[in-house]
Amino acid sequence: MRLNPPSFDDLIQYQVECLSSEGRSQKTIKWYCANLRRFLRFLRDHRLPDSIDEIGVTEARSFVLYLQTEVTRWQDSPYTRDSKRLSPFSVLGYVRTIKVFWSWLIFEGYITSNPMEKLKLPRVPKKVIITFTPEHIVRMVGALDRTSHRGFRDYCIVLLLLDTGMRKSELLGLRVEDIDFKQSSLRVRGKGNKERIVPLGTQARRTLWRYLSVHRPETTAETTNLFLATSGERLGDWSVRWILARLAKKAGISGVRCSAHTFRHTFAKEYLMQGGDVFSLQKILGHSSLEMVRTYVNLAQSDVALQHRKFSPVDNLILPKNRPSPGVPGMTSTTSWRNSSKWPILT
Repeated sequence: MRLNPPSFDDLIQYQVECLSSEGRSQKTIKWYCANLRRFLRFLRDHRLPDSIDEIGVTEARSFVLYLQTEVTRWQDSPYTRDSKRLSPFSVLGYVRTIKVFWSWLIFEGYITSNPMEKLKLPRVPKKVIITFTPEHIVRMVGALDRTSHRGFRDYCIVLLLLDTGMRKSELLGLRVEDIDFKQSSLRVRGKGNKERIVPLGTQARRTLWRYLSVHRPETTAETTNLFLATSGERLGDWSVRWILARLAKKAGISGVRCSAHTFRHTFAKEYLMQGGDVFSLQKILGHSSLEMVRTYVNLAQSDVALQHRKFSPVDNLILPKNRPSPGVPGMTSTTSWRNSSKWPILT
């Protein structure tokens, strides 16, 4: 162990610099930093050890229990109030952050043993993914005024989200030069600023072309962002949330969260349902592994099972009750599987 190790505050800053030098996204770095500073604030508020060589798994478990029983959502926000507790997934994020940070301390040589190896990840409920139905999509598209510049922009956003499955941050990061109309594709910047090429369907490509030609506000050459507000400024994160929330209300959508990520889930399920393979889906979505794609496979399979229960030929088949023809149980002399060009009459 080093003599006079740096303070927790300093080590957080060191890790920020380390992550930045590795090319991690600023959003990820900000998230890590906020989680660690909340842990440090908890230690100091509860008069617990805050020196890196004194903090152990006991302090970390106390922090986890505090998050699970005392902290409410948006507790640190000056604008939002919510009495609900943190979700199990949010608590899991804090625990992962702590474990990653202590592993980094070991790697950098600030400590010689890792007490957080004993810190287990809390259990989280299995998340049920709810997607849009075709009726939802039709109602949303029908609720948009495509004759106005803003309405057509929102229509274009909906089609792009549904046709590509891109994340909200990726949508907002699109620039005009990222579009390749000849190859019918988009250059998308994902997590960690990793670029990938995403195919574009014919209808989405035509809609995008019309948006650029007719409905995108005129702006200076410096503004290359694809989607802009009516003022000519780039759309922000909350703008897209507001657009989708307003659209859901206008279309009367309920029972499903109207968000960019729901469009992503819907795209993935429908892509597989229409015959797409998991490996191309992984590349389109920008997943580094097949773990999340497997979730979509299970989702598509459950939907297939539901469709089969609904449209099973045998379950929907009621054979005629007339005198059966010789040798063919349940079939009349005028109706047989081999000779009939149609399914027997369903009643």
